[in-house]
Amino acid sequence: MSSRQSNLASTLHNLDGRSYGNLKQIRGRYTFGPVSVFIDRVQADPFASPSKVRVRVDRADAKFPLDLTTDRADRIASSDYLLRAGNEVLAKLDQRALILGHPGQEILERTNILIDDAGFEARLLVNLPARGRRILGHQAADILTRDLPEFAERLFLFDRWSDAPAGRGGNTPAPSAKGLADHVQLHRDQLELRSHLGEAGLIGFVGNGAILPRKSGDSDLPMKSSDAVVFTSPPELEHTVELSSGRTVTGMGIPRGVTVIVGGGYHGKSTILRALERGVYPHIADDGREWVISDPTATSIRAEDGRAVTGDDISAFINNLPSGSDTRFFSTTNASGSTSQAANLVEAIEAGANTLLIDEDTSATNFMIRDERMRALIPAEREPITPFVSRVRPLLTERGVSTVLVAGGSSAFFEVADLVIALDAYVPADVTARARELVGVEDGAEPSVEASDAVFAAAPARVPTAGALRPSSKTKSAKAKGLDTVQFGRSFIDLAALSQLIDGQQTGAIAEALEYLAEIFDGKTSITEALAEIDAMLDAQGIDGITGHRAHPGHLARPRTQEIAAALNRFRGLRLVD
Repeated sequence: MSSRQSNLASTLHNLDGRSYGNLKQIRGRYTFGPVSVFIDRVQADPFASPSKVRVRVDRADAKFPLDLTTDRADRIASSDYLLRAGNEVLAKLDQRALILGHPGQEILERTNILIDDAGFEARLLVNLPARGRRILGHQAADILTRDLPEFAERLFLFDRWSDAPAGRGGNTPAPSAKGLADHVQLHRDQLELRSHLGEAGLIGFVGNGAILPRKSGDSDLPMKSSDAVVFTSPPELEHTVELSSGRTVTGMGIPRGVTVIVGGGYHGKSTILRALERGVYPHIADDGREWVISDPTATSIRAEDGRAVTGDDISAFINNLPSGSDTRFFSTTNASGSTSQAANLVEAIEAGANTLLIDEDTSATNFMIRDERMRALIPAEREPITPFVSRVRPLLTERGVSTVLVAGGSSAFFEVADLVIALDAYVPADVTARARELVGVEDGAEPSVEASDAVFAAAPARVPTAGALRPSSKTKSAKAKGLDTVQFGRSFIDLAALSQLIDGQQTGAIAEALEYLAEIFDGKTSITEALAEIDAMLDAQGIDGITGHRAHPGHLARPRTQEIAAALNRFRGLRLVD
């Protein structure tokens, strides 16, 4: 036992029974053979947030294959594998006081496990034991001087790994060399396929054999293959890609343009749209959606009654209001369904979305369509809303933005669609020709569009004021409150409508991003420029960069630019330069 290890154990034994605040003296670095333990923060009392502890092993001692842990994308995949394997190690140690974090079905860039040129590091949260407000020093010594180093050795010393095959869902009974290699290669293949989409003019791909339904409404795990209908592409849409790894992937390609998905209730329309929403992220093996790959900027748009809107140009959809409000620079603290959906759409485009994903079930009807009888009853000059059906083609031709739309109750979009897919008991078919025939569009004719001047001219840049993210009521840093809420000062930002926000660790990173943006906004920098700056920083420095490279940043996962922008836009204290 090293002197530092001995000192930590001795200190903890001597602290047994003393008041909890005395634990602060154990902060520091300790060495346990090849393992370095860093106690960065000690909780103030047993009921406070857990203590923050790191374990690190130098690369020379870890002996991991360089070909799996050098490239940035490979490090993300390897870190994800180590996170999942680390939880298995903790389970085998029967150690519940150590918290590494639990990932879902997607592979996200996270702070939980760090791989850099120097070595491998796990950031853990630790609930140090107590009885009332008294230290249980003997138990704390076991956790920090026995179980924690053992965890690090089992996880980070590659020579100790077994050759056990990977288990279902990417989890491993023990870390294995083959499991790591397979995990990294799957991630590489998914990224390569995503890159191929753009080259092939596709905005989405659903692989043959995919299992899209989930186990239950509140679970993201796949339905049992024996109970699910396995996905098979219609022949007309089938697309095959040969990847550099030697793997060949075949499935349904969704081309750029306007795609409408139809079918009866409970036949899988929304299921495929949800899969495309999640397709912006890579998935682990056996999830069923490994080969559902979407344009990484694809953004789900819905109505969101009651949200705040600040300075959005929604004039392409809403204009000539009876109140006389200027919808080129529109603000409200309580948006209606149609107004909120228009705002969500233009904000998504501002944040770089090239594909919109829309389900009529979560849309405002008057935003989406106006039928002939309603047009006859309410003249166009008396209706300030121009429905989406009249704007979806200009959105494509003028801004290059594609749309995938689920429609179950109206044929209004058939005339403007490039592709119509019908789902029957989860089986897709290309029914474009039949849909066009029903609305009187000749086969091969261009989808119709209402004659008009350009309606999607570049919107004026929105520039927040220098103090836009420093409200006077702000008393503490922004922080996540679960998946759906960020507390910012005394304000709460509701993110419940963001269906592509999938992990509470992303929400935590969004809170950090708001703090980062507060330093960027100077009364001259636009929202678009600020988002580009933070995205470039994250690419260059990783998530640690957003926290100022704190030694232990907590457990965070990288959100997309679209979700960072969505949080900013929902902050009711946002103020723009006039």
